[in-house]
Amino acid sequence: MQNNVLGGLKEHESKINTIWAKLLMERGSTDGVTEEEESKEFTSLLLDALKQGGNSENLNSHAFEKLYDLLTGISISRAKRGFSPRETGQYMISFKEAASQILSEIEKDQATLYAANLELNAIVDNLTIMTFESFMRGREDVISRQTDEISEISTPVIRVWDGVVALPIIGTLDSSRTQIVMENLLQQIVDTESSIAILDISGVPAVDSLVAQHLIKTVSATRLMGAECIISGIRPEIAQTVVHLGIDLTGIITKATLASALQTAFNMLQLTVVKRK
Repeated sequence: MQNNVLGGLKEHESKINTIWAKLLMERGSTDGVTEEEESKEFTSLLLDALKQGGNSENLNSHAFEKLYDLLTGISISRAKRGFSPRETGQYMISFKEAASQILSEIEKDQATLYAANLELNAIVDNLTIMTFESFMRGREDVISRQTDEISEISTPVIRVWDGVVALPIIGTLDSSRTQIVMENLLQQIVDTESSIAILDISGVPAVDSLVAQHLIKTVSATRLMGAECIISGIRPEIAQTVVHLGIDLTGIITKATLASALQTAFNMLQLTVVKRK
């Protein structure tokens, strides 16, 4: 009996959309016309599925396939547009309230209405769980993309002179970031035909044995490209840590400041910079 009642909601689709849109607007869980069109399509697909006999026991049936695809797209889109999990949950709860309100208007038998609401709750709750799963995937994609973008921005290779490039490193070096640093630095050495690369670690908060190993790998890769590497930004506390850990930086040119490293690079290139009187 409750399936027949839920199937009858299709005749009140427009009214459900009106109530749902009003609830979303009152709760600040919507952001415009595009989502309103998506919501209307969601309502249409769900009510079609219910009219075809879809229920909480056959949610994996063909009747719900298009609905799942649409809901996944809506959830991922909301994640990318900056909606919070609470707002996304409110999106589904508001629909359930709108549909339940219409049920109360079209069904006067309390027992039948109660059963129909239970069935509606079961269906929409399952859809809400799927919404959260899709939302989290969308949020993870956003975080992953932003992490990649930040990594690219935080490892700029600068051409400071003909034959000299510098890479200021800010933040902690880990394996994945070291790979990005190496790739950017080596590519820039090839593009600019530079023979000297300066790694400035002034912005690295601390140097432990792992960070030191990453630096040594970067220096080795640079040398394989036929360029010499200078590490600058060796602060007193970093020097003490390196000595305390017994890290061997023999054979690697190190300087306290970027200016000192640049002067060393000039000397290696047999260049002299003088102040014009």
